Amino acid sequence: MKNIVIIGAGFGGLNMAKKLEKSVYQVTLLDRNNFHTFQPLLYQVATGGLEPGNIAYPVRRTFRKVPNFSFRMCNVERINHKEKKVITSIGDIHYDYLVLAQGSHTNFFGNDEIEANSLTLKTVSDALDFRSNLMQNLERAINAISKDEQEEIVNVAIVGGGPAGLEMAGAIAEMKNYVLPKDYPEIDFKLMHVVLFEAGDKLLGNMSAYASEKALEYLTKLGVEIRLNTHVKNYDGKKVVLADGSTFNTDTLMWTAGVKGNVIQGLEDVVALKGGRYTVDEYNHITPLKDVFAIGDIAIQVEEDYPHGVPMLATTAIQQGEHLAQNFIKVAQEVKPIAYKYHNKGVMATIGRNKAVADIGKFHFGGIGAWFLWMGVHIYSLVGFRNKVASLLNWTLSYFNYDRPLGLIIRKYSKRKLKE
Repeated sequence: MKNIVIIGAGFGGLNMAKKLEKSVYQVTLLDRNNFHTFQPLLYQVATGGLEPGNIAYPVRRTFRKVPNFSFRMCNVERINHKEKKVITSIGDIHYDYLVLAQGSHTNFFGNDEIEANSLTLKTVSDALDFRSNLMQNLERAINAISKDEQEEIVNVAIVGGGPAGLEMAGAIAEMKNYVLPKDYPEIDFKLMHVVLFEAGDKLLGNMSAYASEKALEYLTKLGVEIRLNTHVKNYDGKKVVLADGSTFNTDTLMWTAGVKGNVIQGLEDVVALKGGRYTVDEYNHITPLKDVFAIGDIAIQVEEDYPHGVPMLATTAIQQGEHLAQNFIKVAQEVKPIAYKYHNKGVMATIGRNKAVADIGKFHFGGIGAWFLWMGVHIYSLVGFRNKVASLLNWTLSYFNYDRPLGLIIRKYSKRKLKE
């Protein structure tokens, strides 16, 4: 059996492996974690709406009783395309075909100080770090000497006006309005400012003007301070410095302003990167390597309607993974593979209870209808029946009582420091 090695158990890698069940190929899936993370709901973990186990699912459990599948938890260190092997922390793994699906990570655009002092939202650990940081700050704020000190401790800054930034801002604002005053009556939450900084002139830059305007309206009603056309220049852990010279004092800054590909060393002698990503053809080949492919966030696939590449979305990774798997099956059957064509299923973002926006084809709508659609799509997309039920139950309870099971500081979090 020819071995297809897939690097990354994200949306693309996992769904591709599923499509290859019982095929004529041996499938080897590699990932540094032994679970798949449903990244669109990380903000729910960060703000206490869900627990990590609700959005993560063990890879091995997904592939029980699949004889042609194997999983290895490891760090991928390098690719040797000449000898067709992947060098990992557990040894070398040989492949006949290699699929890169390792996704992306946060892009700080070269600002080391912001990177050292801010929080991110790409992994379950990131979400738990934010939650722990927030709760620790609230405990500290109770003992603050002055109102100015207390205000700095409880303030929250979010950089980036995309879906992740908006969802975080909306969830934190709801916590401030409905949850935290019950648990921390000693704190005057009028001092707490939730501020969203966006360098562009609109929120949700990749969505419709309607979605942008509605998102701005919803966040403003929740009490989030929106600062458009505002570039964050630096952050030292205490003070946000803006390009115009003004500042904002906070102990908490969440950076969601950009991503770049998780590049693995070894292909740079034959492949030129573009924005930290690999350019692929309509069959997801990384040219000129015939046996190496890329899907999801790590790949740039240009189409007529998308000259800068199809969107970096979970639905894109799923489509590419499933399509590539079907092409492998066609090759095994000596049938000509089919070129991939992106199918836009729509984009959604939620901004709190009963508040969401959606662009589905030519239709743009918001409010409670978009919110229920968003919830239904995300429940359906979660891996594992238990996760679907647990998430639905948690959201139902939160819907009626506006509460979140916050409060436990199980893991201590301290900000990273720049090396002297």
